[in-house]
Amino acid sequence: MKSKRANKIVAGTGNLVDPVLRSPTATVHLTYDPNSPPPHPGPTHTRFVCISDTHSHVYPVPHGDVLLHSGDLCMRGQLKHLQTTVDWLKGLPHPAKILIAGNHDLCLDNDWREGGTLARVLGNGIRAQDVDAAQTLMRSEELRETGIRYLEYEPIQITTASGRTWNIYGSPATPRYSIGSFQYEYGQGAEVCSRIPPETEVLLTHTPPHGTLNATRRGKAAGCKELTARLESRELGRCRLHVFGHIHESHGAVIRRGNGDGTVDRVSVNAALAYGGQAVIVDLEN
Repeated sequence: MKSKRANKIVAGTGNLVDPVLRSPTATVHLTYDPNSPPPHPGPTHTRFVCISDTHSHVYPVPHGDVLLHSGDLCMRGQLKHLQTTVDWLKGLPHPAKILIAGNHDLCLDNDWREGGTLARVLGNGIRAQDVDAAQTLMRSEELRETGIRYLEYEPIQITTASGRTWNIYGSPATPRYSIGSFQYEYGQGAEVCSRIPPETEVLLTHTPPHGTLNATRRGKAAGCKELTARLESRELGRCRLHVFGHIHESHGAVIRRGNGDGTVDRVSVNAALAYGGQAVIVDLEN
C-alpha cells in the first residue's frame, strides 16, 4: 500500500501568504522581492528560473544557473516580435537559456509559411523569408554564444558550473482550441507525447498537462490528457521538473511527491507571465 506521504501534493500560487513550496529535493519560490531574490542554495543545487508567455514584453528575471522559457515568445507571431524577445534574452546573464516556441510563435512554424498547410486554409501566412530568418536566428551561433538553445521536439544535455548534467526535452505543441502554431487536435496528442525520452529530467512544454495548473477563467481544464498520461507513466519517472505556460490565469506551481517505486519528486510550474506573477525560481538538489 502506498503511504499518504508518497501521494502528497503540495500546491501554491502567487497569491499564497507563504509563497515557498518545499520537498526534500526541491524548493520553489513563487513570489519574492525582485530586488533581493532568495539566495542561491550553493553548489549542491541547480537554480532553474522559469518563465513563459512573455509575448514580446520584458519582465524582471532573477539570476540563476538555467533560464527556462516555455513558449509564446511572440506577441502576434511576426519576426519582429520574435526579435524583440531574443534581444532581451540575449542580455540576461544566465549561463544556459533553454527556449521553446508556443502557439503564438507563427514565424517558427512551417505550417504558417506562405503556401504552408494553415496558410493555404486561412488564405494568409508568414512571408517565407521571415520564417527562414526566424528559424535561422534561433539556431544561430550568435545566440549559442549567449547561452541560448532553442528546442523543437528535441532533447539537449546541459552541464552547470557545479558539474551536474541535466537531460532536458522541449516541445512547443498544444491542443488546438484556437488557430495557432504547433497545434494538434484534442485527443491526438499521444504521438507528440511519445517523443519525450524516458531519460528526461527537465521537461518544457507549452501546453499544461490536463488537470495541473490548466484552468481557464471559465473553469475549463485546457491541458493535454495525453501529456498527463505520459507523465504518470513509469517511463517518465525520472522527470523532476516540468515547466509549461499557455493558460495565463493558472500561473503557479505544485510539487508531487515520488511514490516509492523509483519515481522522483516532481515540480510542475505554470510559468506564464502575461497575467501577472513572477518568474518562478526552482532550486533542485543535484
